[in-house]
Amino acid sequence: MIRPQVTADGRAVRIPLADRIAPVLDELAIAYANQPDVIGALLDRHAATVLALDHAVCSEDSTDYGRAMAAAEADGTREALLDECPAAAHPDDLLSPDEAVTLATRLTKRAAHIRNTQNRSTRQ
Repeated sequence: MIRPQVTADGRAVRIPLADRIAPVLDELAIAYANQPDVIGALLDRHAATVLALDHAVCSEDSTDYGRAMAAAEADGTREALLDECPAAAHPDDLLSPDEAVTLATRLTKRAAHIRNTQNRSTRQ
């Protein structure tokens, strides 16, 4: 379950993801060590599609169709990489309705705390 936190400076809500990213990087490193040619080629292709997507998003000449195609290609190469990392196969949290409400409540409480703190400091 995602555990939102208030940042040390008290100005934002932090959603920690490092503990979720570490196993993905570990799996990627192991996969690369076991199959450097295959994983290297997948990483190279993914980098190319991410750069193409970045260009499509930032370019004034890109069409919506071009952006959508670039996003689909980047999603595809990302999925191919994730397929090589079994621990990363399902990086997204699937929340039950109760868990989703709990997460929303936690986020709301922390954001309200920050807003109230900021409002108090601007009034003084």
